[in-house]
This record gives sequence, C-alpha cells and structure tokens, in this order.
Amino acid sequence: MLKFYQMKHIFEILDKMRCLRKRSTVSFLGVLVIFLLFMNLYIEDSYVLEGDKQLIRETSTHQLNSERYVHTFKDLSNFSGAINVTYRYLAATPLQRKRFLTIGLSSVKRKKGNYLLETIKSIFEQSSYEELKEISVVVHLADFNSSWREVIVQDITQKFAHHIIAGRLVVIHAPEEYYPILDGLKRNYNDPEDRVRFRSKQNVDYAFLLNFCANTSDYYVMLEDDVRCSKNFLTAIKKVITSLEGTYWVTLEFSKLGYIGKLYHSHDLPRLAHFLLMFYQEMPCDWLLTHFRGLLAQKNVIRFKPSLFQHMGYYSSYKGTENKLKDDDFEEESFDIPDNPPANLYTNMNVFENYEASKAYSSVDEYFWGKPPSAGDVFVIIFENPILIKKIKVSTGTEDRQNDILHHGALDVGENVIDFKQSRQCVTYLRLGEFKNGNFEMSEVNQKIPFDIHCIRIYVTKAQKEWLIIRSISIWTF
Repeated sequence: MLKFYQMKHIFEILDKMRCLRKRSTVSFLGVLVIFLLFMNLYIEDSYVLEGDKQLIRETSTHQLNSERYVHTFKDLSNFSGAINVTYRYLAATPLQRKRFLTIGLSSVKRKKGNYLLETIKSIFEQSSYEELKEISVVVHLADFNSSWREVIVQDITQKFAHHIIAGRLVVIHAPEEYYPILDGLKRNYNDPEDRVRFRSKQNVDYAFLLNFCANTSDYYVMLEDDVRCSKNFLTAIKKVITSLEGTYWVTLEFSKLGYIGKLYHSHDLPRLAHFLLMFYQEMPCDWLLTHFRGLLAQKNVIRFKPSLFQHMGYYSSYKGTENKLKDDDFEEESFDIPDNPPANLYTNMNVFENYEASKAYSSVDEYFWGKPPSAGDVFVIIFENPILIKKIKVSTGTEDRQNDILHHGALDVGENVIDFKQSRQCVTYLRLGEFKNGNFEMSEVNQKIPFDIHCIRIYVTKAQKEWLIIRSISIWTF
C-alpha cells in the first residue's frame, strides 16, 4: 500500500511538470531527478534503472567520497549553467559568430578501423558553399591516450586546415581529471565490467561535448564518428524546422540508429549535459536520451524519412567488435523534402484508431490506416490556396504490412473549390493516372494540367479485402 501511494505521488509530480517547464529550469529538473530516483527504486523493468535502496545509498556514499566526483558534479544544482570544465583546444581558431547548426562528434581510439576523417570529409563535401557558412563542426577527441590524439590532430589539420582557419572546425579534449569514477560501477543489465566502463565513459564524453557546444549555434545535431551524410543535409534540416514552427519539440530524429542524427535546440544542451552526467553509469546514452525527451514532455518520437545520416563503420569502438547496422531509410543523393503546402484532408473511409488522414501528409514517420475500402471511397487533399505542382508521389503500405496497399485506385486533380455542407470541395476533377503496385508518382505535372490545382483526390476504383495504409503523400511545388 505504501508503494502505491508513493507511485501515485510520482504521477502527481509528473502532471505538474508541464506547468513547471515554463518556470525555473532548476525547479523543473529537480523534479526530474526525483522522478528518476523513484523510478530506480520502485519500478521493475528491464529498460529502467535497477537496484534497491541499500545499493543506492552505498553507491552514493562511494561517489561522494571521491574527490574527482565532487569536482565534476559540484555545480549539479545549476542545471541551466555550464559544467565547469577547462577544455584543451587541439585545433581551433576563435569562433567568429554564432551559426545556425553545430555538428558534434566524439571519438576515441578504436582497436580496428578509424572512420573519423571520412565522417568529417562527408560533412563538408555534402554541404554547399552557402551551407558551409551556417555550420560549425566540433570534434571531441575523448581518448586519454595523448599519443593517439596527437596523430589524429595532425591528420585533421593536414586535411581540413582551411575549415579550421575559417572557424568551421574545432577539435577539443576534456582532460581526464574532470571525469567521474569509471571503475567499480553498477553492472546494470548484467553487462561485463568493461562494457559498463565503456558506455559510462561515453555518456560523459557526450556530456562534455554538449556542454562545450551550448552557445555556438541555434541548433545542435549529434553524429557518431563513423557516419556518412546525405547531400545538402543542412537545407533539409532547415526545411523540417520551418515546417514545425509553432509546435513544441525536444528532439528531432534524422536517423533511426543509436545517437546518430538527433537534433536539439541549443538552449537544451546544458540540461542534457547535466542529465547524462547525473546518470552516466545507469544505461547507454541512446536509452538516456529517450528518458530525457519524455521527461521534457515530448511523448512520441519525431523521426523523418528518408534518413539524412548513415552508419558506415564496420567495427565498433567497443573492443573492435563487428557492427553492421545500417539505416535502410537513408538516401544519399536523391533526398528532397516535399513542400506539402497547407491543406485540409478528408476521407470517407473507416479510419482505424488514431491513424487519421493528416498523418499521411506529414513528413514525420507516421501514416493513415483505414479498414478495407469500397469502390468509390476517396481520400481528398484541399489546398488553402491553388498551387502549381511540379511533382506528386503517393506511397501505400509499409515494410511490415506490404499487402495493406491500394490495390485498385487512381489519382485525380481538381479545381473550382466551393463550400458544401460545412466543408470545401472541388467541382471538377481530371484524372492523372492509376496506382501501380500501391504507388503513384508523376513529375512535370504542371505540363500536363492546364489549371492551378485546388484539390488532389485518391479514388478507390475497386473494393478490396485488405486494409489500406497511405504511408506518405508528397507534393513538390514551384
């Protein structure tokens, strides 16, 4: 019964957190800490922190007796402020101005393979001259081996000297004396001791990197040191940010892998850095990021497709083990985010749960899902203003539900919008073509249609037994 009331109290605290978010950052994150500590004590889950009260008391005593631990965490109560670390500048010129986007990389010596130089090269080569003016790249060489750092710095300065001079590339190192205890840590999830040390140090590596980058730009994206970038990724990111103007978000994801392609507001970086430091020994960084996002009231993942970043490393930085993970949503050359101008969406199909029509028109990784459609059913997009369309692409079905496609359908475009029964409809339609294997795609639409388009209609020409997923509707305009 005591446990029940304690858990009830936790949820009452969470209910107040949204209001607290606009108040003092200190008070909000104080509540955040209390919540996670309660979770650590009372929830038994393979994904949540483990241990009992006695273990936490013993661990806390051990850490607080450490001079190095106190040195690192002495400003922990000031969550909005910078962590007191004196960085070593290994290759840098003073930052001339605040930029739009900072790209952060943390790298350590690998037993097999080294992809850092290729990653830096990809960032710069896949950016246009205009895009380069708006980005800065910060590399944290986080290995304690000074000989390795010297070799890597020499390679970086030889290959990217002009970017360093231009203030686009900075290489830093946080000295070992600022790190907390890395030996004898809690072995959550039955991880071996060396694995716990590796992932715990990695959390601190990232925390110090985030701390350094807090005031260098408006936005920040985290990459790993073995990543390939999509062409003009910055332009794509800016387009997405613009499309979400006026909405609340903490993290936007441009890759589904690990800590690759995760975008933040720079003003959130100090809190995230403190958060990673506070729970550095509890779990891997990508798991901690999930908690951070949720506790700042972003309930759902906001991930965009195609992905802008791809994992290219074959060997992991942990023991040189094989890591063949690839993001199958990555597109290197053909990435082009659609314009999807403002519109209202309507369907007379039977919608399943909350998979409403608007989700098919969003660039976020979500979709419309309806029960088996009948002949004559429609899915209609009515634009706020008539538009000139360059290209249309509609995709149905998903990888795990490949039969939930539009088996028999056509795509029409319409004009002359009128108000009809508290809604707007197009009076006339012209058929553009039929769906093939559940998909429709047409370029140079403007050369085929003699009028500005007010509506697009997906028309079911024959009933089907299968449910229907409209995964994405993409419109490119002039």
